[in-house]
Amino acid sequence: MANKGPAYGMSRDVQSKIEKKYDDELEDRLVEWIVAQCGSTVGRPERGRLGFQVWLKNGIVLSRLVNSLYPDGSKPVKIPDAPPTMVFKQMEQIAQFLKAAEDYGVTKTDMFQTVDLFEAKDMAAVQRTLMALGSLAVTKNDGHYHGDPNWFMKKAQEHKREFTESQLKEGKNIIGLQMGTNKGASQAGMSYGRPRQIIS
Repeated sequence: MANKGPAYGMSRDVQSKIEKKYDDELEDRLVEWIVAQCGSTVGRPERGRLGFQVWLKNGIVLSRLVNSLYPDGSKPVKIPDAPPTMVFKQMEQIAQFLKAAEDYGVTKTDMFQTVDLFEAKDMAAVQRTLMALGSLAVTKNDGHYHGDPNWFMKKAQEHKREFTESQLKEGKNIIGLQMGTNKGASQAGMSYGRPRQIIS
């Protein structure tokens, strides 16, 4: 990792816009959920964007979180006994969390990049990923979610409908409203511009 100096000009403007997307109230809710899901052994971060980033940076808390959403026999992320201290090991731990979250059902568009968390480039993206993970856990309702179900929105679920052959045939006889009507329609009285002028 190269050390980066302060950003200037457009880079600084872009970074400040990204930082403004970070939600402190959402941080509180996510911390409460992670502690409820993983237990008090994960501790609590210092308030604020940087405290949240430092808490999640080595990937251990995230790995415990995603593992807690699975049954005991099938934990997707291997957690080392001692938290990793080397940079590439920490980034590898975050990458394992991201893979497990994707396998759990979080879409690629909701996923953050490893550097978004590790270098605090876009902590709002980290919040988005955790919100998507929480929403999926509440929606699955398989008994592995701990905490208040009102913390997250349930995802829409498929509601498949089955129709009999007679119902499908009946439907062909009905003219839908979006097809319009021809009652009262005529072209009487319509004119399109002036008549053609022939000058000789």
